[in-house]
Amino acid sequence: MRTVAAPRRTHPGEEIIDVLEGTPESHVEVPPPKAPKTGDVLFAPARTIHSAKNVCIGHAAELATYVGEKGKPLLVPAP
Repeated sequence: MRTVAAPRRTHPGEEIIDVLEGTPESHVEVPPPKAPKTGDVLFAPARTIHSAKNVCIGHAAELATYVGEKGKPLLVPAP
């Protein structure tokens, strides 16, 4: 199994995440992590620290939609 992780981050606007494949473990602000499955939808409120990683044996894929303001970054790294 290969673990691939997205770093801790925030967004100035909301993020809506559709899980297309696999089981990407999602951490939004505080544990416990969620283990969504294919077909689930996740929501990360604006300015909420979150991260994700693939914890399944196969592939994991997500489609993220960002709601943001013009001129603001889509992603801000979190400590």
